[in-house]
Amino acid sequence: MTQLHHLPATRWAERGGAHTAREIAQQPAVWRQLPACLDALPAAAHHALHTLLADPRALVLLTGAGTSAYAGELVADHLDAAWPAQVRALATTSLLSHPAFYLPAQRPVLLVSFARSGNSPESQAAVELVRQQSPGARFLNITCNADGKLARHGAGQPDSINVVLPPACCDQGFAMTSSFSTMVLAALTLLSPDPLPVRVQRVAQLAALAEQALSTQAADWHALGQRDFQRIIYLGAGPLEALAREAALKVLELSGGRTLALANTPLGFRHGPKSVLNQDSLVVLFHSQDAHARRYDQDLLDELRRDNVAGAVIAIDGAAHGLPDPWLAMCHVLFAQVLALHQSLRLGLTPDNPFPDGTVNRVVQGVIVHAYA
Repeated sequence: MTQLHHLPATRWAERGGAHTAREIAQQPAVWRQLPACLDALPAAAHHALHTLLADPRALVLLTGAGTSAYAGELVADHLDAAWPAQVRALATTSLLSHPAFYLPAQRPVLLVSFARSGNSPESQAAVELVRQQSPGARFLNITCNADGKLARHGAGQPDSINVVLPPACCDQGFAMTSSFSTMVLAALTLLSPDPLPVRVQRVAQLAALAEQALSTQAADWHALGQRDFQRIIYLGAGPLEALAREAALKVLELSGGRTLALANTPLGFRHGPKSVLNQDSLVVLFHSQDAHARRYDQDLLDELRRDNVAGAVIAIDGAAHGLPDPWLAMCHVLFAQVLALHQSLRLGLTPDNPFPDGTVNRVVQGVIVHAYA
């Protein structure tokens, strides 16, 4: 009998979580398909992207909404430090409401859009806004859905490059899981300046590490997910701050908003947010691989364990693997996804659709895009 996250696959189907459980478990296999997706791009597309990143006048905006925005936040500083161009993360939800703050005149612009379905109202609206306000801008669409509006509108456009990821990562469950990790790894593999064999090898290494974690940690993650935590706090610094925000969002989504979830940095947590802790709280710290940052991480871990106010304090670390934080974060996120999945099951919800009343939807609804003059 097939086991997914320490439970039979039939159990997930019975409880309305078959899609989400499978989509979390499939991630290593999906990641291994990434090099073929990127190989399908013409050499001219690779050259154009790296030429723009090498231009110190250029502005590269990594954009999306919700989880897709966190994908951009997770890789932005890593890419900004690696290239002469300015690389920054900017949610479509901010770009559309305040474009004058973000779209400079007389600078080359590359808009990188992350989108699971490509059908969210903000996705295509952001592209059209940048095309209108920044003549000559280029567009890179990283999407999981070849039939989505973003991919269809970008196809054949001379200013656009479409990267369509394996169909399996267009999650059918409510929460973005394999779509998130695969989009992040696609951006890192496509846009990092390291030699291509190094980038491809990192994907293979992460897939092996993820498979190992999913098999060896399943029982522990299941046991932790069955505990009645009323509050879950994720902490991370640098690129891992975005991971903490994504991890907290998974809790909110899959618990149907019943479990309070917060995200912060280890240093920032002391400045007020620490007051949320009680014996019904779980604190999870994502350890940075940066030696300087790790000292601050460890200081807070030691403090939290001395205080003994939280019900549980754990650290997720990968120092032994020698990978940069943005890459290794895709293994760390498995823990957060599985924990949220088990919490959803414990609460008696249907993980594939934790909002059956339609108050929150898989593809956001109710957005009116207003013209910008």
